[in-house]
Amino acid sequence: MTGKNRAVVYNKPGSVEIRDTAYPDLILRDGPGVNPLNVGRKCEHGVILKVVTTNICGSDQHMVRGRTTAPSGLILGHEITGEVIEVGRDVEFIQKGDLVSVPFNIACGRCRNCKERHTNVCLNVNPDRPGSAYGYVDMGGWVGGQSEYVMVPYADFQLLKFPDKAQAMEKILDLTMLSDIFPTGYHGAVSAGVRPGSTVYVAGAGPVGLAAAHSAQLLGAAVVIVGDLNAERLAQAKSFGCETVNLREHANLAEQIEQILGTPEVDCAIDCVGFEAHGHGKGHGEAPATVLNSIMEVTRAGGSLGIPGLYVTGDPGAVDEDSKIGTLKIRFGLGWAKSHTFVTGQTPVMKYHRDLMMAILSGRAQIAKAVNATKISLEEAPNAYQEFDRGVSRKFVIDPHGLVR
Repeated sequence: MTGKNRAVVYNKPGSVEIRDTAYPDLILRDGPGVNPLNVGRKCEHGVILKVVTTNICGSDQHMVRGRTTAPSGLILGHEITGEVIEVGRDVEFIQKGDLVSVPFNIACGRCRNCKERHTNVCLNVNPDRPGSAYGYVDMGGWVGGQSEYVMVPYADFQLLKFPDKAQAMEKILDLTMLSDIFPTGYHGAVSAGVRPGSTVYVAGAGPVGLAAAHSAQLLGAAVVIVGDLNAERLAQAKSFGCETVNLREHANLAEQIEQILGTPEVDCAIDCVGFEAHGHGKGHGEAPATVLNSIMEVTRAGGSLGIPGLYVTGDPGAVDEDSKIGTLKIRFGLGWAKSHTFVTGQTPVMKYHRDLMMAILSGRAQIAKAVNATKISLEEAPNAYQEFDRGVSRKFVIDPHGLVR
């Protein structure tokens, strides 16, 4: 099958645009960011999707801000939900017409890590290092999904098929979150050891932070406290039952937690900010270790820290030379003294996505409401990137074909 395709393309720092691009086929061709060792890679185990929804992620913003080495011309987007319109020769179980969620981690299903459910660090899809993702810098060059059509490899292993298409379309704004944000927030909560009765601190009220807060509630947390510098995002967290701390107005996090809980510590904490963290209080600029140090301070001895927030090995826009290579001034001695457990890295989406799908379909999870999912057209994506960068409390969901009602 051949046809036309349009996509959201990174142009230069601060700029994305909609371009006509190549219609996908079952081969990884040369292009911006494609590792030379991946060029020409045949994917008869893959499928072509008509994209139903694809979301703008905070991780995309790191690239668009110029905080990575992403090349101009990179097609963005790793949060993909779509309808199968073409299947490769080696695909056995996925069929044309299936409506599916695509994990943002690309995973072969064959290597040791995949067999051990560490699909976030597949050994066979990225020649640079373990782990890969669609439309992302240094991830092997797999083409992004903020587009009308996209190719997805290893379809039988990776894709999560929705059991009823009509039911799925009714809940599509929730189900579209299964490709990344919901499992990522949930992984942060699970990694932090959230259980019934826990007190939880979530650093960051962006979409991932809101997803982590909602996940902590699903896991039975007694109190979920969300901290951020943005009052609009904090209001969104409060809208579904979270306590909040405005860290622009209140620099001392422990004091604010004590006012809420009666003690300056929580059972567990989740970092949903990452390497572009800012210092607490009025007038503070970027300080990339702020969140990591603050969550060690406020988490009880013996507690765990879930760290789904993104940290990178290369940041050309960092505030100092050490931070440019991912070397941060972390109070590791504090974490050691308090016997903390740290869990980092990309989320292994396939570990969670089916369970979370069932929570959505049953009405147990209301993730679209929690993150304020907002539908937009493909043409509106460049403006949405600008709005997201300004801090609006919305999770933008691109509807390339006008299928979402």
